[in-house]
Amino acid sequence: MKDYNLENRQYVIGGAATLIILVYIVRLFTLQIMSDDYKKNADSNAFLKKIDFPARGIITDRNGKLMVYNQPSYDIMIVVNEAKDKLDTLDFCKTLGITREEFDSRMEVIKNRSRNPGYSRFTQQLFMTQLSDKEYSVFQEKLFRFPGIYVQRRSIRQYQYPIGAHILGDVAEVSQKDIDEDDYYQPGDYAGKQGVERQYEKQLRGEKGVQILLRDARGRLKGSYQNGRFDRKPVAGKNLTLSIDMDLQALGERLMEGKIGSIVAIEPATGEVLCMVSSPTYDPRSMVGRSRSKNHQILARDPWRPLLNRSIQGQYPPGSTFKTTQGLTFLSEGIITPSTPYGCAHGFNYRGLHVGCHGHASPLPLAPALSTSCNAFFCWGLVHMIGNRAKYGSVQNAMDTWRDYMVSMGFGYKLGVDLPGERRGLIPNSAFYDRAYKGSWNGLTIISISIGQGEVNATPLQIANLGASIANRGYYYVPHVVKKVQGEPLDTLYTRKHYTKASPLAYQHVVQGMRMSVLGGTCRALGRYSFEACGKTGTAQNRGHDHSVFMGFAPMDNPKIAVAVYVENGGWGADYGVPLGGLIMEQYINGKLSPESQKKADEFQQRRINYGTTMR
Repeated sequence: MKDYNLENRQYVIGGAATLIILVYIVRLFTLQIMSDDYKKNADSNAFLKKIDFPARGIITDRNGKLMVYNQPSYDIMIVVNEAKDKLDTLDFCKTLGITREEFDSRMEVIKNRSRNPGYSRFTQQLFMTQLSDKEYSVFQEKLFRFPGIYVQRRSIRQYQYPIGAHILGDVAEVSQKDIDEDDYYQPGDYAGKQGVERQYEKQLRGEKGVQILLRDARGRLKGSYQNGRFDRKPVAGKNLTLSIDMDLQALGERLMEGKIGSIVAIEPATGEVLCMVSSPTYDPRSMVGRSRSKNHQILARDPWRPLLNRSIQGQYPPGSTFKTTQGLTFLSEGIITPSTPYGCAHGFNYRGLHVGCHGHASPLPLAPALSTSCNAFFCWGLVHMIGNRAKYGSVQNAMDTWRDYMVSMGFGYKLGVDLPGERRGLIPNSAFYDRAYKGSWNGLTIISISIGQGEVNATPLQIANLGASIANRGYYYVPHVVKKVQGEPLDTLYTRKHYTKASPLAYQHVVQGMRMSVLGGTCRALGRYSFEACGKTGTAQNRGHDHSVFMGFAPMDNPKIAVAVYVENGGWGADYGVPLGGLIMEQYINGKLSPESQKKADEFQQRRINYGTTMR
């Protein structure tokens, strides 16, 4: 009689044995065929892949003056498997000038796979960065005593002058996000973090090289593998020529000491940014080396926000500089003619609404209204445009037409400057006001936008670009701070003309008004210069003291420079905006300041505006 229990047990045991064998086969297949972990470890024992870092591209100003270059620095690398139980830790720490606690902390970070996903005990891991020449020379003498320790040569950025920090930016160690987004980077690599260094990172960084070195059975280096057949030489990064005039930038930063605001100058014929000053600023040389992180934290905590590039990130009411856009729009749309007069009884008065204005002759047509910066003239123009139902059919259509003119002149959207972090400002449209006033509004409701107040906001770069478009009589190039990239053409974004909606005839009359402002209006302080300047002041209302604003260009015919000056709480446009703008124009057009102007520059450099403890 059969024993079925015994027979079943045989099947169970046989099945279990078969399953175990299958598991082993699958695991062996995975390890040997599907996974390259063992191959990597074997390769790591046999080879040492040494990265050769390329020289980062240098940066010069428009005249070839060196602004950013490279200095050699050295990273300490460790192969954990080689150093284990062989490294004299105390001697190693003493030589590097660190404590045993710092050593243990660094090793803990290296071995933490969540913070260092590429960790392998067989490959080089970054232990310490950016040793100077002096530190390296001391360490090199003892290097033979430290098994598993290697030195990797790379370069560190050096900034020649204490200016241009917001334009140049800085370089720092890559984040995990950088590594995840671009397989070029490995932990311990460096990349641009702000300014041109970040915007042109791929051009500046170059291409890494690699040396493959052969080890013997004891891990000792025996030279290049197959005489360097598989080595790859690094390719240096591309050099950049900035459009910035270093001397002009230095003057602008000097003039803005003790003040909050911005100065931006543009070459109208090309859109090249000649200077871009944001104040307060900082010394770019403080953002270099192992002290970079500490200094960055200090700047980040500063209540005056020196890391903020106010030229492209500050959003301000443009004030009366915006009246030029209104004159261009009203003329082009046929709301006024060059000779249309509007009265001003110390301001605009209509249906109980009053917008104040200083005393001047009345009534006035467009050019004198720009010269004297008459508020009433532009208020009347807006009321007549928004309320013109015969032409537009509704206030909404009129408003959107107005908005389209502003956008065509470079407002309301990012211009596209080749720097990270640009803000767009604000130009309202009909939908904006329909939401705000539930569809019940008219020209009187929004009257303040006609004089650059209310909901209108712009960056200093946009205001300077307005000056460039008026200088060109109706078009502009997108402003850019890089003039040339070595070995490649400039992006076509920066070489195309952008035409505004305003008519050429309208520009003639606005330019006439800006020139009249210099000859006897609010910009008369510019009349002392030998070149024919055109300008428009602005006094932007603020919760505290008014902001001082200026926008202009020179010479009137064949313009070489357009300038915007914005000084927070600086008072009238003529107090700070006009004199600072004039000095910038003179420096660029003449190549230097006259003795009289040099004294003025020294005087304004010493002036300090009391901002109290208000955080900005």
